[in-house]
Amino acid sequence: MALLFSLILAICTRPSLLEFPSRVRLVGGPHRCEGRVEVERKGQWGTVCDDGWDMKDVAVLCRELGCGAAKKSPSGFQYEPSTEKEQKVLIQMVNCSGMEDTLAQCKQDEDVFDCSLEEEAGASCENPESFFFPVPESVRLVDGPGRCEGRVEVQHQGQWSTVCKTGWSFQGAKVVCRQLGCGKALLIRKHCNKAFQVQEPIWMSQISCTGQEAALQDCHFGPWEKNNCTHDEDMWVECEDAFELRLVGRENLCSGRLEVRHKGVWGSVCDDGWGEEEDQVVCRQLGCGKSLSPSSKARKSYGSGVGRIWMDDVHCSGEEQSLEQCQHRFWGYHDCTHKEDVAVICSEQYPGIFEA
Repeated sequence: MALLFSLILAICTRPSLLEFPSRVRLVGGPHRCEGRVEVERKGQWGTVCDDGWDMKDVAVLCRELGCGAAKKSPSGFQYEPSTEKEQKVLIQMVNCSGMEDTLAQCKQDEDVFDCSLEEEAGASCENPESFFFPVPESVRLVDGPGRCEGRVEVQHQGQWSTVCKTGWSFQGAKVVCRQLGCGKALLIRKHCNKAFQVQEPIWMSQISCTGQEAALQDCHFGPWEKNNCTHDEDMWVECEDAFELRLVGRENLCSGRLEVRHKGVWGSVCDDGWGEEEDQVVCRQLGCGKSLSPSSKARKSYGSGVGRIWMDDVHCSGEEQSLEQCQHRFWGYHDCTHKEDVAVICSEQYPGIFEA
């Protein structure tokens, strides 16, 4: 009986081919091919213990990430920002021969029993620039009813491309909606509408975001343009779209009386407390360059609005990407008249109203 128990114990505790997390990434390094090793299991990201971690394991990881040859196996503890406290060490030991295509094919211990976050594994692969892995420069949502809903597209060197659903999650939608100043993410789905004849290439797939990134460029993603996706797998994102703004009163879209759209209705903004910082946020959000800080006389040349006054007592730091992110009274609450409507003049397409 004792012999049988020993055999069962040996079988249950020996290293084995486990179901490895579906995704891996390198965090905190100077580029996507160097950093602390993190793996995903049941929707949670965690680290890998450096017990037994060597160049064979790094070689497999670099191959899986499309990062070329392995360079070294540094300590993952050296990379900033440090691991979040709630993160766990998910893998005690990885044992690769070096010939596997993914870490999922390597052996690893089942239980983590004596490894701390200070023993995190790291990896350094060849610089991705030599493999032409560019970083997206901008993002947009197209073919939807407004700028805050549509098919996800990213830009590189002036060309736009779509994003494949592979690896995409609701966390990526959160980042896109925040980056565009569109409020909260509502849903994600595949874009399969045949009415839109998409001609763009498909550059990005295997995108992994935590949801806390300021821009999609800060997320981790797979090798550029290396995927088997079709445009039936393009990602569609819908944001809250509770807020938009415009400048009206002249033909120039970058100067005029400020109006914001809340819940589908356009209304004015009261000038109580309004200043240069608020002007800067408006001009930035509209892509209209810098604020020109017009005189009160110039502001009044755009006339008064009618209807709702949506915002009052607006206070911005000047760094916000959207006016909605600034402090203000509850929507529709104010003590103003339309004689106090805000007007803004930005540097782009300036109409020259100060000329004699």
